[in-house]
Amino acid sequence: MTESLKVGVAGLGTVGAALIAQIVRERAMLAERCGRGIEVVAVCARARNKDRGVDLRKMKWFDDPIALAMAPGIDVFVELMGGAGNPAKAAVEAALASGKAVVTANKALLAKHGVRLAALAEKHKVALNFEAAVAGAIPIVRTVREEFAGNTIERIYGILNGTCNYILTRMEQEGLAFDECLKDAQRLGYAEADPSFDIEGHDTAQKLAILSSLAFGTKVDESAIYVEGISSIQPADIAAADELGYRVKLLGVAVRTAKGVEQRVHPTMVRKDSAIAQVMGVTNAVTIDPRGINPITLIGPGAGGMATAASVLSDVADVARGMRLPPFGRPVARLNGTSKAPMQRHEGGYYIRLLARDKPGTAAAIATRLAEQEISLESIVQRHPKGASEAETKSGAVPVILITYATTEDAVRKALAAVGRDRVISGRPQVIRIEKN
Repeated sequence: MTESLKVGVAGLGTVGAALIAQIVRERAMLAERCGRGIEVVAVCARARNKDRGVDLRKMKWFDDPIALAMAPGIDVFVELMGGAGNPAKAAVEAALASGKAVVTANKALLAKHGVRLAALAEKHKVALNFEAAVAGAIPIVRTVREEFAGNTIERIYGILNGTCNYILTRMEQEGLAFDECLKDAQRLGYAEADPSFDIEGHDTAQKLAILSSLAFGTKVDESAIYVEGISSIQPADIAAADELGYRVKLLGVAVRTAKGVEQRVHPTMVRKDSAIAQVMGVTNAVTIDPRGINPITLIGPGAGGMATAASVLSDVADVARGMRLPPFGRPVARLNGTSKAPMQRHEGGYYIRLLARDKPGTAAAIATRLAEQEISLESIVQRHPKGASEAETKSGAVPVILITYATTEDAVRKALAAVGRDRVISGRPQVIRIEKN
């Protein structure tokens, strides 16, 4: 049998420890499936004596991840340290430059430096694999890059952050306020002490940048994505969505348009009968919408040590088999540039919740301003929905919920600005986009 593949792992947190345990546990099966054994021979972490539940005594210890990346005794450098900057960036660059394959779960690194790293991998003719960087155990990177290599993808979208999906699920199922659900998510370890990266949509944006590149051949560019989080979502919105046949999800969406690729992250209303609406709790899901084929949805755990380690190991196994593809599905020279699409151009249906002042002429004023922007309404609900805040209840204003037919973001914003100037509503209107399923 061919000599075993020698692996060096930098980062021995939950994922790194799970990866080593799985390689040891599945040693025989891996050798059968890959045609050669896979062996972790070297590791690197901040603390040498920490108990990680795996036996590291036969593995060479490195205090410096860059030294590990350049070590002559390894074939594959697995980066599980995280972070967009050093030491992860420097270590991955060192590994690629020294002719070693790299496997990483680092979405932040790829979102910021993915094109440069892919070019370095091409130059040195080595693999750069990152299945675990997007949606944990869901094999979405491999599916888009390989299974749909011969298909034109029109749209790709999904639930890419388990923290946000957990919060929105609890808000719907238990009628809880956002802040209460967030505190519970932090208590259970689903959300960080500073949850802004998750709840404001930035984690989803990094993953979407990678998916968009794979699906549309664009350069990975997180700055080209419109980002909006879920902190403005109120129980009244969740309740209204339920009554109207929708659920609210934080989606990352990339879609091919006549003006280029539109990339956006924001709270979205999806039909309850859609596959993605059934995805609850911390689970992730991604829907691929190819030309001429019905949409395909992949669902699975988006995080966790075992789930992420499984994806990392699948990438290592590909290296053992001798597989090497362009990291983003095309040579770097063929990746197209992209720019941030103005949301004003976005076209679709909208949910609008207003607090209309209870006085003569209010309804007529709202209708007039919508008509001026050629906005047609699919439905109007003028009753107090469950979930309204105490302030809304005491204000004397009448909650009005509007569902529009397809229109533009620009038209909606202009109409609502005019309604505000007419002084017929209280507070700020809530606007949530509706995604066509």
